[in-house]
This record gives sequence, C-alpha cells and structure tokens, in this order.
Amino acid sequence: MSSSSARFISFEGIDGAGKSTHIEAVSARLRERGATVLNTREPGGTPLAETLRGLFLHEGMDHLTEALLVFAGRRDHLVKVIEPALAAGQTVVCDRFADASFAYQGHGRGMDLQVLATLEQWVLQGRQPDLTLWFDLPAEQAAQRRAAAREADRFEQQDLDFFNRVRAGYAARAAAAPQRFVRIDASGDIASVAAQVAAALEARGW
Repeated sequence: MSSSSARFISFEGIDGAGKSTHIEAVSARLRERGATVLNTREPGGTPLAETLRGLFLHEGMDHLTEALLVFAGRRDHLVKVIEPALAAGQTVVCDRFADASFAYQGHGRGMDLQVLATLEQWVLQGRQPDLTLWFDLPAEQAAQRRAAAREADRFEQQDLDFFNRVRAGYAARAAAAPQRFVRIDASGDIASVAAQVAAALEARGW
C-alpha cells in the first residue's frame, strides 16, 4: 500500500470490554485486503514504553505522575513506531491510544482535562487515529468478564464507580469526535460484536 493508503485504527474500552479478542480478526481482514498491518498497544509499543507500562500498571503513584508516564511512553511509541509505519504506508492497529488517558486519568481519576489536552497537543502534534472502535458495555458486566479471565492489575482492582466514570469519559470523547469514533455494543456475544466491527470497516470501504 502507498503512504496515501496508510490507516491508523485504535481500539478503546474499559477493562473487560473484550476489544483484544477482535484486534487480530480486524488485522487479518485488512491483510486479506492487501494491507501491511502493524499491531501495537498502549501503554507500550517500544522497549522504553513497555518498561514504563510495567511501572504504570504495578507501582503506586499520583495522578499527574501517572499521566506524565503514559504520555512519555506514548511519545516514544509515536515517534519510533506509529509515524514510521504510517509513512511507509502500513496500517497501524493499536490497542488503546490517547482517548484512554482522558477516560482513565481524566474522568476516572478526576484529573484536569485541560492539562491532559495540553499533554495531548504536545505529544501527538495533531496525530489522531483515522478510526476509533469504542467497545462499550456496563461496568458490572466488564467486571464479571475480568474476574473470569485474569488476575487484576492496579487498574482492574478499581471499583465499579471508577469504571462507570471511565465509561462516561469514553462517551464524552466519542461525542466530541463523532467522525472518528464508532461505538460497538460489546455486551453481546463474540459473533454479534464481530458483526458490528465488520460493519464499521465496511462503511469506510475497508
């Protein structure tokens, strides 16, 4: 694919929403259509950012430190991985991006959204995904899925009120960028969610 065909797709949602289940299916679909696909994630995506991810998920810290840490990793990820891939005409599929900071640190932790917006401007310099698939479901249902799937990290140990605020944060981001966001009702089974994801891609001719 030429660089004019490069695409940047992010997957968002509260922990337990099931987005990770669908990332590989989307990547496979795009590869079948001729795209060179790079799968990556945040926090993480580079050796430095993965090191920061370990601190972010397991070390206690105040909210501003948390936000600075994840944006530092995001800058390294953007410069070393995302921008070079897009410049080479690749499709980047990313498990979380900047919207997660507004949902988790902003609405979940109660950080000043203007501080986060300033960090976003400094770090991203205008780069946003072409499409954000927001996997939305009630916090109670997400908690049940998490409990059945894995040991909880520092974020997954938060209470339902926290995840309800995070969900509201995603809703606010989606309302502010309706041309970029597609809400996926993630409360159903894998097949119903996959059908919604496929429809979102079809609508863009992808």
